[in-house]
Amino acid sequence: MKKICVFVFAFFFYQLNHAQDLPVVIPNDNTPLRELIDVSLQKDLTRMVRNNPKWKKLVDQKKMAIGVVDLSDVNNIRFARVNGNHMMYAASLPKIAVLLAAMDAIEKGELVETSEIKNDMKLMISKSNNQATTRMIDRLGYDKIEAVLTSDRYSLYDEELGGGLWVGKRYGSGGAVNRDPLKNLSHAATVTQVCRFYYLLAQGKLVTEDRSQQMLDIMEDPALHHKFVNTLDKIAPNARLFRKSGSWSTYHSDSVLVWGNPSRRYILVALIDNGNGEQIIRNLVQPIEEVLSKKRVII
Repeated sequence: MKKICVFVFAFFFYQLNHAQDLPVVIPNDNTPLRELIDVSLQKDLTRMVRNNPKWKKLVDQKKMAIGVVDLSDVNNIRFARVNGNHMMYAASLPKIAVLLAAMDAIEKGELVETSEIKNDMKLMISKSNNQATTRMIDRLGYDKIEAVLTSDRYSLYDEELGGGLWVGKRYGSGGAVNRDPLKNLSHAATVTQVCRFYYLLAQGKLVTEDRSQQMLDIMEDPALHHKFVNTLDKIAPNARLFRKSGSWSTYHSDSVLVWGNPSRRYILVALIDNGNGEQIIRNLVQPIEEVLSKKRVII
């Protein structure tokens, strides 16, 4: 009897800690993320930003954008954003768009999934390797990447909603360029569209569930431990992190899907145009978690 009780306890402990594992099933998942803006979370996020004079100034100057999706309760997904549809140069963060286009091409038989290509996809995301990314861009072509991003299925770049994810230049010198139609940017993002990317990925809705799982595997355990990850390593060392960041000149960006205990599950995206952007992104994590931990106020 004692052995049976121990087994039962162990089974339920395992179930508790692995409940709603990724990809996650979300009821009413056909509701677009933009329609899940939570009034209370939005107010708290805005207040948090404006209480910091430096952050407030950057936000007012359109040099800082933040997006957050609370996934702690799948029956009550909450979304909030500041400068959500403001597209900015995002350096290496849009490499996630190359990953999506590659998976779409592989699934459709347009690209053969060789060991070399699998290795390049991992290098592109985990180590943000520019040479690997350029090889992937050359294999796919700009037309393919644009077609996936602007497709009705994903609409990760939408001119009517401020643009979004865009890759129109190799991560290296030379080659043709295909800049975005709105701002003439080569590597761009909005926090809303990056949040949508992760939201769809978390549900297994990018390409297929199997391809989404493959993308999650590639994006997990990033090799670069700066920005969001630097802080999360300290405050949530046991959480699973799926991440892509970027930096060039004064432009700093980061995006992460945090999958820890049930109360620490969220998507966080930041785009910043400031020389101190790296440190600002590190400093964002804990205030964001405090905002997320507040009880939802029904208005």
